[in-house]
Amino acid sequence: MKHLLTVLLLFFLASMLPAQEKAANPPTHANVSYGSDKSNVLDIWVAEGDGPRPLHVYIHGGGWTSGDKFRAGDPQKYWLAKGISYAAINYRHTPANPLPAPVHDAARAIQFLRSKAAEWNIDKSRICLSGGSAGACTSMWLLCHDDLADPNAKDPVLRESTRVSGAAVAGGQTSIDPKQIEPWLGPMVLQHRMINMAVGEQTIEGALKNYEKHKPLYLEFSSYNHVSKDDPPLFMSYSGDMTLPSKNAGHGIHHPVYGVKMKEKADSVGMECHLLIGDGTASKSARYRNANEFIEAILLGGK
Repeated sequence: MKHLLTVLLLFFLASMLPAQEKAANPPTHANVSYGSDKSNVLDIWVAEGDGPRPLHVYIHGGGWTSGDKFRAGDPQKYWLAKGISYAAINYRHTPANPLPAPVHDAARAIQFLRSKAAEWNIDKSRICLSGGSAGACTSMWLLCHDDLADPNAKDPVLRESTRVSGAAVAGGQTSIDPKQIEPWLGPMVLQHRMINMAVGEQTIEGALKNYEKHKPLYLEFSSYNHVSKDDPPLFMSYSGDMTLPSKNAGHGIHHPVYGVKMKEKADSVGMECHLLIGDGTASKSARYRNANEFIEAILLGGK
């Protein structure tokens, strides 16, 4: 019992440490500001190697309402060993900061990282995104959306491109439009707070009542609406529970049907898209066994 209490105490004390102190190897640059808000910070681990290094950028999930760039297990170690730099970003949360805030923050983070290419030895032409849930939603939007670069901007960061080389995501929402996803998934998906808080509404009832007001945001920030032939490759993974209608809010907001719909559209226009559902019985990629293989191919293939 005494040993157990000691272990629990150590775990508690570790949980109270700032995220950076938990990491086995701290970032090369930690909590670097990339925007005007206090939440606009990122970490980067700069890889060693000959020439500019490819970059893997992680965007955390949490329904855009919560979450943090810290990830347990020090995933950056895997990528650094491959000669790939690794960055993780924070962004503003809804509902206090409704769309476009969290997604446009991520876009600016990509532009900021490109603006530091010379200083941090980043290869601007090889940037791949990853993320789960809302981080996946943001990643897919960046992947499929037209470039937000403004060559005439006074801010040099905004002159940089937001386009990336690929994205590997998990449990992502390819649409956040309640009028589209309820027919796909059933009514329980609308019970997830991500859908209403994305547009600054405290309840789904309020979001639906004011749907026409929010419709432009729902349409704009659904990556499904931006798919085109010239979009970079996408790898999506989901749990294997294909039950319809969705059983509850959590099941609905991460449902594999999001991936099925996205792949159907991608295939129809000729965009490279890979879908892994569960153990691969329902859907799997003929080329990649998992997200890591995909990211390595995007960032290291042919180099």
